[in-house]
Amino acid sequence: MRRSTVFRALIFGALAALILPSTALADFIREDGTLAPGIPGSVAVDTLWVIVAGALVMFMQAGFAFLEIGFSRGKNAGTVVAKILTNFSIAGLCYWAVGFAFAFGAGSVVGHHGFFLQGFGDPLTAFPVMGLSDATVESKWFFQFVFCAVSLAIVWGTTLERIKFGVYIIYAVVFASVIYPIASHWVFGGGFLQTGDWLGTGIVGMQDFAGSTAVHLIGATGALTALLLLGPRKGKYDAAGKPRAIPGHNMPLFGLGVLILWLGWFGFNPGSALNASDGRFPEILLVTQLAACAGVLTAIATAYWRTKAIDIGMAGNGAIAALVAITAPSGYISCGFFTSPRFAKYNAFGDPNGGLFYSGSLKQLIAQCVGFTVAFTFVFAMSFATFWAIKKLYGLRVTEEEEEAGLDISEHGMYGYPEQFIPIPELVGYGAAPHVATPAPAAAAPITTTQEVTA
Repeated sequence: MRRSTVFRALIFGALAALILPSTALADFIREDGTLAPGIPGSVAVDTLWVIVAGALVMFMQAGFAFLEIGFSRGKNAGTVVAKILTNFSIAGLCYWAVGFAFAFGAGSVVGHHGFFLQGFGDPLTAFPVMGLSDATVESKWFFQFVFCAVSLAIVWGTTLERIKFGVYIIYAVVFASVIYPIASHWVFGGGFLQTGDWLGTGIVGMQDFAGSTAVHLIGATGALTALLLLGPRKGKYDAAGKPRAIPGHNMPLFGLGVLILWLGWFGFNPGSALNASDGRFPEILLVTQLAACAGVLTAIATAYWRTKAIDIGMAGNGAIAALVAITAPSGYISCGFFTSPRFAKYNAFGDPNGGLFYSGSLKQLIAQCVGFTVAFTFVFAMSFATFWAIKKLYGLRVTEEEEEAGLDISEHGMYGYPEQFIPIPELVGYGAAPHVATPAPAAAAPITTTQEVTA
């Protein structure tokens, strides 16, 4: 990249950084710099915990990066970094402008206030579905934004090594502005699936603590639609249609990514209580940890049973699978089946008598099934339409030649590991040239064994 281009990018970035904060709103600070009267004492501790939990969830972006880099080939390592940074930034601006308002503003189908975090009235009663928490609106926005960013990151797990970079940008805008906010509003933002009895059906409100549906299902559904239109990686299947393994180039990075994601889940699940005052979050953390441990050991045992080897990738994936599975159950046990009345009261939605095994009623289970189906259908339709339009107007997939060369060089004009791909004479500035293979020694005379002599 030329110096002039870099300089212009820095100037524009600095201007944006100076302008955007001027639109922020300090909830509890008056114009004279003093605190507004009547602020509960729990505001500080709840706000601090929500921000810390949100920071842990934000750190999961590094986990996604290392996990995807480790499972990719070396020629596609650098593009993952650019993708993570770009999507995270797009999601931040879109969710600040409209996404948070759509997701948590008052309304049955879509929220209609709080755009740009402005004009939402009393900060303690704003965004009513989160009214049980005294944390400031800004801290709640940050926590919910990193949820949105995680859901968007999930979409791209099925698209590695073959998708055009511009697709990330286009879909990220639609996803963070419309698809995720509206679907999550229905599920855990005060929308009709959460409040229940929509259209007079009598169905109780669904429960989705920490977003098993709102984050993981939405992201996974978007990933499915992308995969259906994108197709598999080149060389994934042989001529007979049998799948072939394409090993990742760096298992240590993959392992680091898993551990970072594991750590991030301690913000993801416990932070979803949105407060520290009631002392509930340590129990949620404990349940989360136990599930992850069980997932690792179960995956290792299963892999060994099938292959007689302890598969590294399966060990890590066992942790991730368990953490995904325990996300909402960490607050209730399994929604629809095991939600106990003492946990159901925290949600303020759904059957107060709990799940099937406590209440003997199918109410909550039916609500969960209906909510899952409606959310999946909406996200699938919206995402498929978006990716179909991108494919027709812009294109989804790089050419075969670009895929063969790797996305680092074909999409970004550089390599994630330049010393492995750039010819030695062009490695200007590197302290040591890469290892050059030496010719193999001449073949030695064959060794005659005693058995051959006596045969």
